Amino acid sequence: MENKERILVKSNELFNRYGIRSVSMDDIAAQLGMSKKTLYQYYTDKDELVNAVFDIVLHNNKCQCLECVKKGDNAIHEVFLSFDRVEEMLASMNPSVLFDMQKYHPSAYKKFDEFRNGFLYKIIKANLERGINEELYRENIDTDVLSRYRLHSIVLSFNSDVFPSNKTSLVYIEQQLMEVFLWGIATSKGQKLIQKYKSQRTKKSER
Repeated sequence: MENKERILVKSNELFNRYGIRSVSMDDIAAQLGMSKKTLYQYYTDKDELVNAVFDIVLHNNKCQCLECVKKGDNAIHEVFLSFDRVEEMLASMNPSVLFDMQKYHPSAYKKFDEFRNGFLYKIIKANLERGINEELYRENIDTDVLSRYRLHSIVLSFNSDVFPSNKTSLVYIEQQLMEVFLWGIATSKGQKLIQKYKSQRTKKSER
């Protein structure tokens, strides 16, 4: 693994564990066993490094979303597959990451916002339309309104004013929000599939 890649991997790991603000360039250099001078040969400052890390994160998320669309047997299965990916990501993520990025690294947060309101919006809207066509979601739902609602509910779990991080986990909150959203739009046919995939997840977690 080349130095540049090592820096990005370690930085992402540290940001997720401690939050972005709490991790300094000195910390990253020390964790990598390199001098700060060497680190600055690859990234001129922390802001550039944060941007580079989140470029990769967003690219990986995009690939995973498209994979879930491809592998999903139906719209609801697609949502559960996506949540499996989200669960893996959130399990090691510090809740302060998005807040730190928004406050201290606005250029990186702008990329996240564009990704959310562009790519993710299209993915969610396409899923809703797919579900309607498959008679799994109610045909009278407004796909634009609910896509935008879902986009903003996804990041609600990171808001410490709403959900104090010491009381509830990100994964648990996201699961609750995802399930209540699905139950709210599902037809009776769709509700049977929700029960099916929930049961499969429960059995998998008990192994």
